[in-house]
Amino acid sequence: MSRKVLIPLALGFEEIEAISVADILRRAKVDVVLAGLTTLHVQGAHGICVVADALLKEIDGDAFDMIVLPGGLPGALHLAQDAHLQALLKTFDAQEKFIAAICAAPYALKCAGVLKNNYTCYPSFETKIDHDGYTSMQKIVCDENIITSQGPSTAMLFALKLVEILCGHDIAQHLQQDLLLTR
Repeated sequence: MSRKVLIPLALGFEEIEAISVADILRRAKVDVVLAGLTTLHVQGAHGICVVADALLKEIDGDAFDMIVLPGGLPGALHLAQDAHLQALLKTFDAQEKFIAAICAAPYALKCAGVLKNNYTCYPSFETKIDHDGYTSMQKIVCDENIITSQGPSTAMLFALKLVEILCGHDIAQHLQQDLLLTR
C-alpha cells in the first residue's frame, strides 16, 4: 500500500525543511503532494520559489496518511492563520492520522488545538507557542500521532523518522546509509 503525504507551502516557508522532507519521503517511494496555501508558485523565506503540485483548497485530506508542516517565518504564521488548513489539522487529529511539524510550525498545531503534551520546536519559539511540554533536549519528539522537530539542521533526521513511521525501520535505515547520514 502506497503511503501519501501532504506538505502545505505558505509564503515564507523554510526551504530546507520542506524540500528535504519531500525529497527523502519520495526516495522512500512515498507519494508526496506539495500544496500551495494560496498560489502554485510559493516563495520561501530565503527567496527560493517552488512550484506546488496543487492548491491546498483542491486537496481531499482523506486521501493522505500524513500531513507535514515546514516552518520558516512568516510561513508558519500563515499556516496558523489559514482556516482551511486549521480545519484539516483538526480532521487529521480526530482520525488519528499523523501530523508532523518542524521549526516554528508547531505553532500552527497549537492554534488548531492538536498539539499534544510533549513537543519540540525552534529554540525560543516555544514562548510564542506557549504550551506546556516543550523540550530542547530532543531533536525529534513523538507524542501520540504528533511528530515535531527543531529546525533546518534536523530536517533530514526528521524526514527519516517520518519514513520510519510510514514505511518501517529497514527502509529508513537503508535511506540513512544511502544519504551518508549518521544519527
